[in-house]
Amino acid sequence: MFFLPLSLKKTSFHLRNSRRLLRLFSSSPSFFEDAALFPGVDNFGLYSVILPEEPFIFGVSHIKPRMVPNHINRPAYAIRDSSGREAAQDDAEDVDGKFPLGGEAERKLRSVASLAKSVREYAGSLAKVGTTTNAIDAAVHDFIISRGAYPSPLMYNGFPKSCCTSVNNIITHGIPDDRPLEDGDIINIDITVFLNGYHGDTSQTWLVGDVDLPGRLLCGITNNALEAGIAACGPGQPFKNIARAIHTIIEPQYHGMNFCVSPAFSGHGIGSAFHRQPWVLHHLNDEPGVMLPGHCFTIEPAIIQGNHPTSWIFPDGWTASTENCARSAQAEHMVLITNDGAEVLTR
Repeated sequence: MFFLPLSLKKTSFHLRNSRRLLRLFSSSPSFFEDAALFPGVDNFGLYSVILPEEPFIFGVSHIKPRMVPNHINRPAYAIRDSSGREAAQDDAEDVDGKFPLGGEAERKLRSVASLAKSVREYAGSLAKVGTTTNAIDAAVHDFIISRGAYPSPLMYNGFPKSCCTSVNNIITHGIPDDRPLEDGDIINIDITVFLNGYHGDTSQTWLVGDVDLPGRLLCGITNNALEAGIAACGPGQPFKNIARAIHTIIEPQYHGMNFCVSPAFSGHGIGSAFHRQPWVLHHLNDEPGVMLPGHCFTIEPAIIQGNHPTSWIFPDGWTASTENCARSAQAEHMVLITNDGAEVLTR
């Protein structure tokens, strides 16, 4: 869960045109002749477009965070001293993001990754027609704290919820709300938990009810792209090979459809810190750096329908939508580089 903020100018443009966007993308295919707003727009299937509610509210200060019992150990960013400043965090990893294999750090990392997997699968079981994303967030919150862990997204840079729920055209960082899930939605639920000083991070995009063929193909190619990226991992392998492997999956047409990867969101090192080096780019790049034993990081490509990977941020400052309202799907695993290979900790 990591994003590069977009310009306020682009956000302002989309807010001015939000009602027209909703009319355009919720209409029948014949209405796409009205698509001068976004040249080259395609018909990506039948689904509801998610747009910010009006009147627009900027920021998230109006959203009340869920309570966490005092006995739950919190990450540093969720702790403030008497002056109101965030507590400092001591990272267990070295400057390159590695930690020693075979010891207590690895044991704790494996344990929190296993818990994150369990939470992810539980969250997916809740993705049903009529359920609100707020209800999913509440259930996930209770599930996490009942296991003595802290929901890492809660209060991370002010994020007000315990997980991210990104529906249809939302790429990532969707804030749970009171919209009921509809038949034909797709929803990415991004889970991160903090236990015994370490974070575990994973996500999956789930089908809600009867999803159309383009939506099912999107989710399928997203998981294929993730697996291709994982297959490129191992000690001594360049990090840039992850993106190259992903592009071997998404560059050819898939069942006659085009797909692209969002360049605005990356994978990241994870351990005692939520986000840190190494940064894992999913778009083609020539960045230096190789994987070394002790590196633990996420791979989390966000795959978008069509050939337009651009995005914009809602007034809440978090929710990222595709610019042309095409659907996006994301899947994420934690990968640990060992002395002789790579292991997926959240499988």
